[in-house]
Amino acid sequence: MSLDQAAAVMEQQARACRNMAAPLYADLLVHTAEDVRAGGPCADAVAGWTGAPSTAAVPLRLLGGVHALVLTGQAPQLARFYPSAGGAYRPEDADAAWAAFRAVVADRRDAVRGWLRRPPQTNEVGRANLLLAGLLHAVQESRGLPVRLVELGASAGLNLRADRFRVAAPGFAWGPEDSPVRLPGAWRDGVPGWLREAARSYPELTVVERLGCDVTPLDPGSEDGALALRAYLWPEHTARATRLGGALELARRVPARVDRVGAAEFLAGLDPRPGTLTVVWHSVMRQYVPADEWARVTAELDRLAAAGAPFAHLLFEPYEQDGRHRFQLRARIGAGPERVLAEAHPHGLPAWTV
Repeated sequence: MSLDQAAAVMEQQARACRNMAAPLYADLLVHTAEDVRAGGPCADAVAGWTGAPSTAAVPLRLLGGVHALVLTGQAPQLARFYPSAGGAYRPEDADAAWAAFRAVVADRRDAVRGWLRRPPQTNEVGRANLLLAGLLHAVQESRGLPVRLVELGASAGLNLRADRFRVAAPGFAWGPEDSPVRLPGAWRDGVPGWLREAARSYPELTVVERLGCDVTPLDPGSEDGALALRAYLWPEHTARATRLGGALELARRVPARVDRVGAAEFLAGLDPRPGTLTVVWHSVMRQYVPADEWARVTAELDRLAAAGAPFAHLLFEPYEQDGRHRFQLRARIGAGPERVLAEAHPHGLPAWTV
């Protein structure tokens, strides 16, 4: 990939940011693309990444590295435009924000390059909205068995504590009332009947084990891990930051184990247990797994489904339909067929029935 192609990837991400209520990042990336083409500081920063595939998310790596400097007080001139650091951004600030951003990339090149080596991980807590809906469906189907919760691509394992989150929509709520993680506005056009029924039947879940895997897991209890999670959130999305803060608090109280290993190898060592519902879930991670490994993941999931013990596979992933990506919650209970249960915004809120 040439610098011109790298700039095109920046522009593509800029459009995505604009469509997802992130005008600061959208404007910065438009300027970044121009700077890359002109051979400026941003071109220098991403020079070692021009051959990376689009799935490497180089624009988000660059933005995350600069955001980390903002959050740690190392970029005060830029921080005044970042809502995550107490600043504010208006369209008329675009040129001033870009000048400050470009200066940070130029002056802190080594620090920014260090962050480019780290894959973006937001461990998006809002996606638990869909995962929890699928989990309640699976528990209803299993007649209330205790749950063994397993996550592929778990990052910091925040969503392994999802049963401790509070989900709400008009006329509907589920989860501990005092939860530090609140997911309001969970459903756009009314909560589906199957979810209402499952939530009434099981106002609490018994989770007996919380396991996950990730090739680059983060420790939510460490300063560096928490900073990485905050840095990869988009600075305008303050509600997401609030949810993340609550999830980090829960992670300090509720233990979960995340192994540093790929999904296929991890599943190969997993066996279902009689009397316990083993739930394997994942959200927006499949695109980062090489095709040959995903084939092995699929084979392992089929093995678990056919083992005869209670098992469910829940996934919230993008699917291309009608020329665009739809983010769908799908569920497979035991060896049964995979069913589409809902769709949602890529960050999980709100969801809607299909």
